[in-house]
Amino acid sequence: MRRTFAGLTLALSAMLAFSTAGPSPAIAQPDMEPTAAQALLDGPAKAWLVADMDTGRVLASRDPYASHAPASTIKVLLAMTVLDHLRPESFARANQSHTEVECSCVGLKPGQAYTTRQLLEAILMVSGNDAANMLADMLGGQPVALAAMNRKAALVGARGTRASSPSGLDGPGWESVTTPHDLAVIMRAALKYPLIAHIMRQQTAQFPGKTITNQNELLTRYPGDLGGKTGYTNLARKTYVGAAQRGNRRLVVVQMYGSGDLYGQAIKLLDWGFAQP
Repeated sequence: MRRTFAGLTLALSAMLAFSTAGPSPAIAQPDMEPTAAQALLDGPAKAWLVADMDTGRVLASRDPYASHAPASTIKVLLAMTVLDHLRPESFARANQSHTEVECSCVGLKPGQAYTTRQLLEAILMVSGNDAANMLADMLGGQPVALAAMNRKAALVGARGTRASSPSGLDGPGWESVTTPHDLAVIMRAALKYPLIAHIMRQQTAQFPGKTITNQNELLTRYPGDLGGKTGYTNLARKTYVGAAQRGNRRLVVVQMYGSGDLYGQAIKLLDWGFAQP
C-alpha cells in the first residue's frame, strides 16, 4: 500500500532487494501526518530514499526507481568488486595512463607502487578517479573491470544499475546509471565488507607522499555516521549515499540529482528515520 502527500511517495511497503527474486511482500504502513511528509520533501535532491540497513525496509522515498547518473557513488560498487578479486596488500605500479583522467584525483605518481588498500582509501575517501583507473587495470583492464562491476550489481540486487566507467565520470560511452534503491542496496552490501566499513569511517589515511582526509562531511557533522560517498558530474549533479547508527538501529540514505546542501537534507532524512517506531 502506498500513500502520496504533495508528490512524495512513502514507500513503507517496499524492501531493498538483495537478489533477483524481487522485492519482499508488502508490510503494513503506519499513518503519517502530511506536514511531516512535506518537510521530508523539502531538499535539494530530486530523488532520495531512507531505509533500515538491517531489515532492508524502505521507510520513505521519492522516485526510488528513477534512473540517474551515479557520479562517484559508483565507486562503492568498484570497491566491492576489487575486494572480491584482489587482496588488500597486493600492489602494482602506477603508469601515465592512470593519471590521464578528469579529476578529482588523489595524485598518483607514475612508477610509484600502491597497494590495493591505499587505492581503496583513495577512491572512497577522496574520490580519486586516477585510483579508480588503476584499480580497473589491476582487475584486468577497464572492460573486464566493468563487466565484473555489473555482475556484482546484479548479484546484490541492484538490477537497475549499469556501470560504464569505473570512476563514475560521464562521457561518450560512459552512460552509467543507477537508482536511489540500487545505491541503497549497494551501500548495504558494501558495509558488510569489514575493510570498506573501516575505510569509510576513517577521518584520515596515510597515502604515499601525503595524508588524505575523508570528504564525507557527515563523519564530523552527524553523530553515529558510518560513512558515505559523495559524487558530482554535470550529468549526475550532486549525489550521496551514506549510513548512520543510533542505538541498535542503522539507516542508509541516498540522494540523487541534487544541488545545494545535500548534507543538510541527509541529516533531516536520517533524523526522521530514527524517530520512526
